[in-house]
Amino acid sequence: MTEQPEAASSCCGGGAKAANTGGSIDAGGRADLLGGAGADTAADMTTCPVMVGSPVDKEKAVAAGLFRDFEGERYYFCCAGCGPAFDSDPAKYAANMA
Repeated sequence: MTEQPEAASSCCGGGAKAANTGGSIDAGGRADLLGGAGADTAADMTTCPVMVGSPVDKEKAVAAGLFRDFEGERYYFCCAGCGPAFDSDPAKYAANMA
């Protein structure tokens, strides 16, 4: 019998649902915040500080309420699960964006 590797856990795979922004929500609960027609420039995009490397369209994240302000900076999230994770240790996650 072959052992299957355990899937990596993520805040986005926990079934948390993002607000409906007119985009889609995938099976992992991630909203379609990866750009599209509203993301005309790189300035409109960032990455999630919790799920490092996950791209986020700033405008869509704001519309969905997927952001937090911390020490004068705004941080945008790829899914609804990332906000509470960020809240648990904002300095830790803010450092991911430095």
